Amino acid sequence: MEKKHSLVLLMLALLIGGIVVLNIPTLTAEAQTRASTSFLAFTDTFDSDNTTLWHKADGWTNGDPFDCWWQADNIIFSGGVLSLQLNDNGCPGGCGGVDYASGEYRTNGHYQYGLYSVRMKAVAQAGVVSSFFIYTGPSEGNPWDEIDIEITGNNPTKLQTNYYTDGVGGHEAIIALDIDASDDFHTYSIGWLPNSITWYVDGNPVYTEDGSRGTLPSTPGRIMMNFWPGTDTVNAWLGEFVYANPLQAQYDWVSFEPVSWPLKSFLPAVFR
Repeated sequence: MEKKHSLVLLMLALLIGGIVVLNIPTLTAEAQTRASTSFLAFTDTFDSDNTTLWHKADGWTNGDPFDCWWQADNIIFSGGVLSLQLNDNGCPGGCGGVDYASGEYRTNGHYQYGLYSVRMKAVAQAGVVSSFFIYTGPSEGNPWDEIDIEITGNNPTKLQTNYYTDGVGGHEAIIALDIDASDDFHTYSIGWLPNSITWYVDGNPVYTEDGSRGTLPSTPGRIMMNFWPGTDTVNAWLGEFVYANPLQAQYDWVSFEPVSWPLKSFLPAVFR
């Protein structure tokens, strides 16, 4: 038993050290940056704009069904809270006819398997979505992989989950909550592993996808949050948005805790 224990320790040491006999590939500079970021646990309490960790979307729009453009000025830090503000500031040049401005905040790095958590307060008004999600896509040279938390303003007592793998979605689930997500801050989490995705509310698991409805995403993605009004094309889902005054979705903190390694099955794809 002692010899076996010593052998296991040696193998772990070799794996952690990246010894070439294990055929761990030499990574490009970009892959090294992504891999190191993927292992970096953090908690950001939003006391200020941490530009090492995040960047603000600015000067563009996703197009339909988002009836807004992203404006850096609509991301506000005050009293340890990040607010994404929706207002009626039109986009210079029209931005394809969108009517409003709002905020989207994104990590600079890409992350993979682990526990993603946010403490947020959603907005209760028909026509809007308060969100927290993990995303990457073709604009970054990757497949469209995404895992979502969405709270629609027309029904803030429900949580909508979804995921995309290489652009294939259609995995929505709507979870009834015993809270109103717009009344106060609550903690929402995504536990992402190779063989499952579990969503949590205030530490309690509320829903799990195990891949039986479609292949789970595997591409490291950015941690993101945005707040947006829908166009008329999604009224059946969100209800009609009628602007009266600025609205704010608020975020108290975000954290990421990677899975334990060197369990190779949980390593980012660049190491496999």
